[in-house]
Amino acid sequence: METLLSFSVGIGLSAACGFRVFMPLLVVSVAAKAGHLTLAPGFEWVGTYPALIAFATATILEIAGYYIPWVDNVLDTIASPAAIIAGIVVMASMVQGMSPFLKWTLVVIAGGGAAGLVQATTGMTRFASSATTGGLGNSVVSTIEAAGSFILSVLSVLVPFLAVLIVFAILLYFTNKLIGRSARRGMAKEKN
Repeated sequence: METLLSFSVGIGLSAACGFRVFMPLLVVSVAAKAGHLTLAPGFEWVGTYPALIAFATATILEIAGYYIPWVDNVLDTIASPAAIIAGIVVMASMVQGMSPFLKWTLVVIAGGGAAGLVQATTGMTRFASSATTGGLGNSVVSTIEAAGSFILSVLSVLVPFLAVLIVFAILLYFTNKLIGRSARRGMAKEKN
């Protein structure tokens, strides 16, 4: 049961990395410092004061950068691979009690995959916002993403199974939107 619990915490935190790269790492660091989370062997450094300060600084700079029009689109380009790496790191720091081969296979596929999928959807949302509002609506998108990252990170630590359900609901919602959009384009091409 503990392995499933740590896996659920890791999935939720990895998905939160797709919204904001550093906020989930900051939440993990605070939770580990407070004694609420036990980090996997080799990842104890995440719960140290230097890591806490680094994650807090990076979180503040990342959030501030997303409020500058067009800089946010550049940050999305950088954030895509960074979110995947952060998703892998944060999940690896949570998962314990399994063979290293299985752990790293699951961490890369599930952690990196969850972060990458959420980051891709946020990138598409920001692109659509930039295209329709000239970048002026991106501050609303940024606020929703930052709040989503914080809420999902905290839920992942406090109520991990609920966080996993929320992650699946978010991914299902965006998948249905993409499939629906793709189907509408296909029908429009057939009519022409």
